[in-house]
Amino acid sequence: MNLKGRDLLSIADLSREELLFLVKETGRLKDLQRRGEFFRPLKNRVVGLLFEKPSTRTRCGFQTAVYQLGGEAVYMRPEELQASRGEPVKDTARVLGSYLDCIVIRTYSQGYLEEFARYSDAPVVNALSDQEHPTQVISDLYTMLEAKGRLEGLNLTWIGDGNNVCNSLLLACGLAGVNLKVSCPEGYDPDRRFVEKALNFARESGAEIELVRDPREAVADADFVYTDTWISIGQEKEAEAKIKAFKGYQVNDELLALAKDDTLVMHCLPAYRGKEITDSVLEGERSIAWEQSKNKLHGAKAVLASIL
Repeated sequence: MNLKGRDLLSIADLSREELLFLVKETGRLKDLQRRGEFFRPLKNRVVGLLFEKPSTRTRCGFQTAVYQLGGEAVYMRPEELQASRGEPVKDTARVLGSYLDCIVIRTYSQGYLEEFARYSDAPVVNALSDQEHPTQVISDLYTMLEAKGRLEGLNLTWIGDGNNVCNSLLLACGLAGVNLKVSCPEGYDPDRRFVEKALNFARESGAEIELVRDPREAVADADFVYTDTWISIGQEKEAEAKIKAFKGYQVNDELLALAKDDTLVMHCLPAYRGKEITDSVLEGERSIAWEQSKNKLHGAKAVLASIL
């Protein structure tokens, strides 16, 4: 599968075959590490990490991935660059793209990513924007494959905010043949453009994509129940209104009692116990959130090793 030199700004940048390749590559690289075998395709390569937003898992995962693949990582904050003094995005992109072999960007605007990629000679990877989080859902699909042994025909239920992770899951599930039910309060549904694109992908893969308002109905046949914070970075002023609107959308023991006995719970973290999920569920035997988090490292390695 030839992904060399390619940008990854959206899951929609990938074909079904390319997405499934990256998912399987995530597992292959995890197995190599488990066996103590070393894979160093990034020797003499330098990867830039340009992060406008705070990060624990994504930053540490990508930085560790670069080192484990034999490369070097350069971490940059916008205030440390001339961009903070007004240098145009295209100028920063031209310069960094000539120094670095790949640039991993965590930002607010998808437009910023697209402009950066347009002027950078080095491939650009979206490590989260307000619109999408493609590297997250690549490792999420692997986590599901690891847990159930297959992807096609699985039932995934998303409970909560129709946010960037939800948008990327829509596309990924549509491509991979995973049935997805999205359950959000009125006014917080995912961007309709992503729903429509996911439905187009689903027509080819056979997946079923549904918006189900009642979370109790949505979890009934779920193999996985997935939630995320209700208040994304930059939405802190909306916290009070969102907490009120999302009443009834908490993933708790009462909701899981309506699901199958073998339903597993996912969360991309950080988790806010007592809001979108309870402590008893996150720490319970059905939770695979911690394995999901571990797999972000291997998903990052799969992406970097494939495009460099």
